[in-house]
Order: sequence, then structure tokens, then C-alpha cells
Amino acid sequence: MQSQLIIRILGILLMIFSITMVPPLAVAVIYGDGGGGAFFSGFLISLVTGLFLFLPRKKVRGELRTRDGFLVVVLFWAVLSLFGAIPLYLSSIDNFGLADAVFESFSGLTTTGATVIVGLDDLPHSVLFYRQQLQWLGGMGIIVLAVAILPMLGIGGMQLYRAETPGPVKDSKLTPRIAGTAKALWYIYLGLTIACALAYWGAGMSIFDAIGHSFSTVAIGGFSTHDESIGYFNNSQIELICIVFMIISGVNFSLHFAAVRGLSIDPYKRDPEFKVYLGIIGVVALIVTLVLVFQGGLGFSEAALDGLFHTVSIATTTGFATENFSTWPIFVPVLLIFASFIGGCAGSTGGGIKVIRFLLLFKQGAREIKKLIHPNAFFRIRVGETVLSENIIEAVWGFFATYVVLFFIFMLILMADGLDQVTAFSAVAACMNNLGPGLGEVAANYAGISDLSKWVLSIAMLFGRLEIFTLLVLFTPDFWRS
Repeated sequence: MQSQLIIRILGILLMIFSITMVPPLAVAVIYGDGGGGAFFSGFLISLVTGLFLFLPRKKVRGELRTRDGFLVVVLFWAVLSLFGAIPLYLSSIDNFGLADAVFESFSGLTTTGATVIVGLDDLPHSVLFYRQQLQWLGGMGIIVLAVAILPMLGIGGMQLYRAETPGPVKDSKLTPRIAGTAKALWYIYLGLTIACALAYWGAGMSIFDAIGHSFSTVAIGGFSTHDESIGYFNNSQIELICIVFMIISGVNFSLHFAAVRGLSIDPYKRDPEFKVYLGIIGVVALIVTLVLVFQGGLGFSEAALDGLFHTVSIATTTGFATENFSTWPIFVPVLLIFASFIGGCAGSTGGGIKVIRFLLLFKQGAREIKKLIHPNAFFRIRVGETVLSENIIEAVWGFFATYVVLFFIFMLILMADGLDQVTAFSAVAACMNNLGPGLGEVAANYAGISDLSKWVLSIAMLFGRLEIFTLLVLFTPDFWRS
């Protein structure tokens, strides 16, 4: 373990992260909301700590090994989330303790969108902007992690394309260097954010709301500057714009790279995961719409818009809302929560288990049924035209099994802490899938749960965002053996 090199990198990350507290400080000055002191303090603490870690090791050089990479990735989210909580803890939010600040910061950087804040409309503009910015920064970090870093470590959703699958990595031919890849993806991410902000502004949002909501839409975060979320605007045009950009952001960003570079939609047409992704959204949206029409008493046009908006929002794990979907009839709330388990595509800003993994789980199940009928036959699993190795299938099963075990552990802890089954189940699902809103006591926000549950759910967010194994490997004795 190259501890000195890792500490040096962490110092650099903290110094860079301190700069992100300057924009909300500027917002505080512009709006005169009195929130500048908290962000100036957060800036100084982060900068000084980063310098303290970096300066004694500024001449340390070396190449990160795989084991070092795991630790750096975990520290990236964990440490920056903890330091990101500083200005929130020091702000003027009423009854806001340390557990609340850490929960809100973790929720922002992991793009979960779960909040413990009640009364968003009354918060200083600087705090509102900071929350949105956290999600935007987290979303970009996710893209770089998934497409540029995790394949090197042999983990995460993108490893599924290592066997020459006709998917994003093969088709897009991303630049060979991580820096080049990150730069290319950054331009696409920034371009989508600007386009989304302009569209929101043109549809009637204020400049402040348009920028803030574009941050959380493209990051698939779900934070809003209003308690009523997108429903605050009561504008169908804004909802349609939100739907479009949520769908786009739930797609593998390597596909966007290939489409932009080739000025062609062929990469989307050839990708099996993309087709399944759209198919799941379409089927769930249709079911929700029909239930709202025949059981909810809504007109078809209203039901179609509400059904499509919330299906896209929950299925992509964004978490925006125009209505309280937890009160919708029969099984719809549970159906939507289950859709979040699938989540977005690999290499997107979406959470969940990822569409490609569910596609492979389905294919593996179908293969087992065939084996029962033809026990002596040998069947291979294909994605598109490419045959996948058994190692990939085993990795998917291992991920799914570990996910289920962790899910029930978190759920049991929350139930032991006093939450009912519905609240505990949906809270863990919403946090591990980086969704945000749940059912029961956490349908609107997480302010009413205990500090213990907030700490547990903060850890669940981190497990979900880091694709479980990235974090879990740190708890094995072999990892720390030299």
C-alpha cells in the first residue's frame, strides 16, 4: 500500500474541492442572504487540511496499483462528502445536527437526492445552490469513475463490456488515456447541463432555478430548490423537458460520446442495454398510466404525463416529483420503487443495479430453464452478437447476491431502530439505489428518522454509488496485507 502517495492525492482532492465552495459564497454575496460565512469557513478548513496533507508529500511520486486505486476511489466519495458537510453544519438551517449535515452531503455527492431539510423555500440561496452543485459534481465524478477508472480496477458495471461486447466501449473507442476520456465526457456532461438550463429557463423557470435544476437533472440527483420539487412550477412544458433530460442522462455516456463524435444515432440503435432501458420505462409508464386512469380517476392526458414523469424519475433514480406518488392506488408506489432497483444504464449518472446486469440475470435464468429441458446441451449467453464469458456471468451473480445480503442487513438495522417494515424497506431501497424519496415515513423527507438511521443510510448511499465491491473490498483482511 503506497500510503504516502494516497495521502498526497487526497490532499490534492481536498484543495480542489475547497474551490467548489467559492460559487455558493458568491451566490451569498449576490443575494445578500447571510450564508457566506459558512462557505468561507468550509473553504478554509478544506484548503488548509488539503495543504497539510499535500505539502509534506509534494515530491512523492509513483504509480497507483489496483489496491491503491480502490482506496483512492472510496476516499474520494467518503472524505469529500464529510468535508462537504462542513458548510451545511455551519449554516443557519434550524435544528441541523452533524448527522443531518453528513446525510445531506452524502446524498448530494452520491446523487441520491434524499433530504432531511424541511422548508427548502425558506433557505438562503447560497445553501440551495450548494446542494444542487454537490449533485452536479457527484454526477460528473460518477461518469469518470464508471467509464475511465472502474474498468481498470476490474469492477463495476463497465466491466461487462471487457469481453468485446458490442456496447459503448467498443463502439465509441474512447480516448486511450484516462485524462482524455474524462475531458471528452466532461464536455458532453457540461453541454447537456447548459442545454437543460436553457430549456428550463425558456419554459418559465427563473435563472437561479433553471441552473439549479439542470444540475440535479443531468446528475440524476433529484434535489430541488423547492419543497414541492418540480411540482412547484405546475408547468407541463417543464415536466416534459425534465423527462427528456432524465432519459438522456440515464443512458451510458460512452454512447453519447460515440453518437456525438460520429454524428449518428447508430450507437444507440446497436446497443442492447439501451433498448432494454427504453423498453422498461415504456412498459412501467404504460402500467402506471392505466392504473391512474382506471383506479385513480384521472383523465388520460393527465395520467399519461404523471405516469411517464414519475416512471422516468424513479426508474432512472432521479427522484423528482410532481405529485406524492406514495399515495397512488394499489401497487403503483411499490412498482415504481422496484423499477429503481434496475436503475439506469451502466456508465450513466443513474443508480440502481443497472440495466445490463438485469439483462444478464434474465438471460442466465432463461438458460437454466433450457438446461432443464436439454440437460446435455451447452448454451452460451449472448448480448447482441457477442458471446459473453462465464466470468462475467459469475460476476453479475456475485454482485446481485452481495447486494441482496447488504440490503437486508441495512433494513434489519433500521427496523431495530424503530422504523416500520415499509419505511425501512423503501428507505434502504431509495438510498442504496441512489433514488431519494421512499414510502411511509420517508415519503416526503428523512427528517423524522433517528441519527443512527441517518448514519446507516449514508453508508448505504456510499455502497450503492460505489457499486458495492469497491467499498466492500476494504473490509477484507487480504486487502491490507502487504
